[in-house]
Amino acid sequence: MSKEKDFMEYDEEDAVKYIQNYLPQELKGKYTNDEVNYIIDIIYDFYEEKGFMDEKTSDEDIIDIDEDEIIAYVMKHTKKENINNFSEDEISFIIQGELAYCESIGIFE
Repeated sequence: MSKEKDFMEYDEEDAVKYIQNYLPQELKGKYTNDEVNYIIDIIYDFYEEKGFMDEKTSDEDIIDIDEDEIIAYVMKHTKKENINNFSEDEISFIIQGELAYCESIGIFE
């Protein structure tokens, strides 16, 4: 995930649209783009805390992303900031959508 050119291709607005389309039908329209973007910001805080976005990380390094750990991290932060309207399943779908978006633009190559 450390390729500079890949992060230049990452478009926050496109990511949010992609995730909104990725969500299952029963969640479509439930959350605003700002709410989805808020979760994306927490996800990237997690990546930074884990060192996944460290410039010292080489392209050959294998990064193991534990979805359960990210979900717990996001839930902890939403509760801490008194934003409790997300369930773990909903957070999971947003994370999966964000990872799918990253895959679609080649960040993980």
